[in-house]
Amino acid sequence: MFGRLLAAGAALFVSTHIAAAQGAANWPQRPVTLIVSQAAGASPDVMARLIAEKLGKELNQGVVVENKPGGGNVIGALAAARAAPDGYTYFFATSAALANNVFMMKDLPYHPTKDFAPVALVTRSNQVIVTTPDLPAKTLTELIALEKAAPGKYSLGVDGPRNLAGVTAQALNKRTGTTFVLVPYPNINNAVQDTIAGRLQVGVFSVSIVEAQIRAGKMRAIAMASAKRVSAFPDLPAAGETVPGFDFAGWFMLMAPTGTPPDIVAKMNAAIDRATRDEQVREMAPKLGFDINPQGVGSPGDAANFLGEQLTLWEKTTKELGIEPQ
Repeated sequence: MFGRLLAAGAALFVSTHIAAAQGAANWPQRPVTLIVSQAAGASPDVMARLIAEKLGKELNQGVVVENKPGGGNVIGALAAARAAPDGYTYFFATSAALANNVFMMKDLPYHPTKDFAPVALVTRSNQVIVTTPDLPAKTLTELIALEKAAPGKYSLGVDGPRNLAGVTAQALNKRTGTTFVLVPYPNINNAVQDTIAGRLQVGVFSVSIVEAQIRAGKMRAIAMASAKRVSAFPDLPAAGETVPGFDFAGWFMLMAPTGTPPDIVAKMNAAIDRATRDEQVREMAPKLGFDINPQGVGSPGDAANFLGEQLTLWEKTTKELGIEPQ
């Protein structure tokens, strides 16, 4: 009796794995969904839709972008985490969803490494430190010196004290000894207008929001808030050149629900790599404030390692700044 049950169990195990392998080999057989946790029309959504278009051609299937904004990216992340791990749902995940939220929010209803399988690091989303045009500082070194000569005189606009820009500004103060007065703006466009008008002296913004104003001379770019220079502004120094280790770029990863077959993850990784090498994607990315690695997206293992590094970085940064989850 036991022998017959064991044989039946072994047969079921083999047949299940054969079916899974066949499913991966035939994948995809229907449209794929890409969840985006930003509103339609925002730069991440535009980037995701462009990539989805190219990805659909690579997969010979439609790729449907599904916007699930709100809750600090939690709504979209949770929907992706709870999706069936069958290779037909993916999350165009922000750094906020996968790293920042872990240390900013109590009782986060998903886990970035337990609930998701990394597919690829798709792109970085850059921030830039800017000033009003008439401020007498043209480099980050000069801006730091200017503030130290009159501590507390200069205001720095951000989209929120616990968002990426807010943490970037706090880290700038902490690591350089400055005391810029942080001014959070619920509507970041108001901060942009106040910087242009001179009511606000300094700001940390996404490149996608202020690139046009910078190129028009309405505000002055001082430094990228990153360790390395970026393709959108190759002549603009990175803050890391002045403050070693300063790197506060956002990023987007493609994630699958945990349990998605590894063969499907590998196929999606190869497809997203080809899609992001498309000439139109490479041309549009910098205009939207994104930087795509010219070497390609890397492997799922590379993405997993990067996520681990970012979680370590954010744990260290929040402790350094005394930020507690709320």
